[in-house]
Amino acid sequence: MTAIDQQRDDFVKPTTAFWQEILPAGHPAGDAAPPFRYGYPARLPDGRILVLPLRRLPDGNRAAASLIANQASFAVNDALAAVMAEHARERQAEVVIGMPTLGLVFAPKVAKLLNHPNYVPLGYSRKFWYREELSEPVRSITTPGAGKSVFIDPNLLPRLAGRRAVVVDDAVSSGTTLLSVLSLLGRLDCKPVGIVVAMRQSVAWRERLAARDQALPDLVRGVVAGPLFEWVPDGWMPIPGTLDEV
Repeated sequence: MTAIDQQRDDFVKPTTAFWQEILPAGHPAGDAAPPFRYGYPARLPDGRILVLPLRRLPDGNRAAASLIANQASFAVNDALAAVMAEHARERQAEVVIGMPTLGLVFAPKVAKLLNHPNYVPLGYSRKFWYREELSEPVRSITTPGAGKSVFIDPNLLPRLAGRRAVVVDDAVSSGTTLLSVLSLLGRLDCKPVGIVVAMRQSVAWRERLAARDQALPDLVRGVVAGPLFEWVPDGWMPIPGTLDEV
């Protein structure tokens, strides 16, 4: 039994009311100081605030700030997508690729804001006309063993042909799923020029992407960021060096 298991869990609560509004810059929620209880005030580039719930990790003594896009309000997702579209525009994106599953919340919004007629969704569900060479295994701590695979519909390949592609996802954390998608795209006729996410969660993804290619971490742009936290008697304290501040 960990130290936190012996205490009342006063610092994590249901997420029902989270992800429903973007607070203005200067809102008192932004004045919260560590150790944090229940929520973490993540800042958008313009200073607005999105309070993210703290989720206790399986080890019991650490927590992460969480964003679940398909439980967020339309207003919140629209605000995040607007910033993501600006990042994609800076990369001169000609096509938007949506990563499953929650990246598909943002990818169509980003593509529409860029005035694209459509986008390219990837998926985990294999249709009978899909081809094995147009898939890539996804291995992560949440999918041990053989896990699952990410697929692209062969009918969508013409949308990618010779085009500058930006990959869109809800968050980047460990980076393993992203690397699988990049491996798949590396076999296709497109040029990935950017990776745009709503949230950068901790920094483990930087080292993992850099191990593949030193240039990859610099392709990532996000809207908000959150560190990892460790439990202390008064709440959750950010772990030094785990907040991506780029």
